[in-house]
Amino acid sequence: MRKLELHWKILIGMLLGIVFGFIMTFFDWGAGFVGDWIQPLGTIFVKLLKLIAIPLIIASLVKGISDLKDISKFRNIGLRTIGIYIVTTVVAITIGLVLVNLSQPGDGISEETVNKLTETYASSEGVTKKMNEAMKQKDSGPLQFLVDMVPDNALKAMSDNALMLQVIFFTIFLGISMLLIGEEKSKPLKDFFDSLNEVVLKMVDLIMLSAPYAVFALLAGVVVSSSDPDLLLALLKYAGTVVAGLLLMIVFYAVVVSVFTKKNPFWFLKQMSPAQLLAFSTSSSAATLPVTMERVEEHIGVDKEVSSFVLPVGATINMDGTSLYQGVAAVFISQALGFDLTLGDQLTIVLTALLASIGSAAVPGAGMVMLVIVLEAIGFPSDKLAIGLALIFAVDRPLDMCRTVVNVTGDATVSMVVAKSVGKLGEPNVKEWDDHYDEVK
Repeated sequence: MRKLELHWKILIGMLLGIVFGFIMTFFDWGAGFVGDWIQPLGTIFVKLLKLIAIPLIIASLVKGISDLKDISKFRNIGLRTIGIYIVTTVVAITIGLVLVNLSQPGDGISEETVNKLTETYASSEGVTKKMNEAMKQKDSGPLQFLVDMVPDNALKAMSDNALMLQVIFFTIFLGISMLLIGEEKSKPLKDFFDSLNEVVLKMVDLIMLSAPYAVFALLAGVVVSSSDPDLLLALLKYAGTVVAGLLLMIVFYAVVVSVFTKKNPFWFLKQMSPAQLLAFSTSSSAATLPVTMERVEEHIGVDKEVSSFVLPVGATINMDGTSLYQGVAAVFISQALGFDLTLGDQLTIVLTALLASIGSAAVPGAGMVMLVIVLEAIGFPSDKLAIGLALIFAVDRPLDMCRTVVNVTGDATVSMVVAKSVGKLGEPNVKEWDDHYDEVK
């Protein structure tokens, strides 16, 4: 009997988790039971993925750079990566703005619904926290993101997944320095990182054995903690606009893969499906990064020289799904609260959302923080910001899950395009968790 493929196992786990969570909502003790006995399994899984994210970035990036032999190759990869990420982000924001202007979802929100949403969420801890974080970022200087990119303590940066850009900066610095001291002197350190890279990738394989059970736990927890169904229904048109835009981005990626890499886009999506399903379940590009790297390198054939740079950078600065959401959300809030937007305002949304995506952390809910900055940029009244966030807070988690799928798919697409452009897109080389089991049993 043929073994069920990983993406089918994960999908079955997701569906069972949704059904189980829905059933538990009918019992008074259901939410407590899921929170105490089911959701911790998903939390452990996410923590395991985050645990190996930093070691994987360091080992993989050092190996990738040290294998280049030529710094000019790294420059070519870096410039192409940043350029393509900017283009895909602009495309995402444009798609979102076109759809939201055509569908006008904010015009269908009644004043009664606005008041109910405001009463429910405007003073909630979640909205208040996002507002405070956004104000801190807004008050920083124009070059603060460059300052934040440079760590003053490498070990401290490695202890916090939110400081991934600092880890990438340090690792690139280390890798280039290894190139400059010559192959003979750098060989012991290179051998260490090569070995570490293989060990961490094996850890990914082992962690993924529990993925179907983990996504069951994560989705069950999301369902039992979902908001008022009536409020969710009122926001259905807005949520539908965001999801339609995200689906169009997936189509855009498929076209890019087909045109620029000459690969079958359906094959590409199939190979990426385990990472996409995990992105949906965890709402975190950072937590999904180890799996994304494993799928892109082993199952798609992107050389480590490319993937080790493109994917960690993408998980930090390439937020196509988040940028699209910010464009739709900003216009939706403006429509619902009667704030008229000019063409200049919408162009400002494109520029601000592009810049905001670079500073948007690869963690759940970061998009709402950046949305505040986008709204501030178009002159949205400060006293209505909390109301604006309250309007979309009820559906933010499920939409966050969807846009993380797009973020991860975009990272993989760009890695394929860059790899093809520099001749580093080869054949898949799949490794299983038990490849060397006979040697140790």
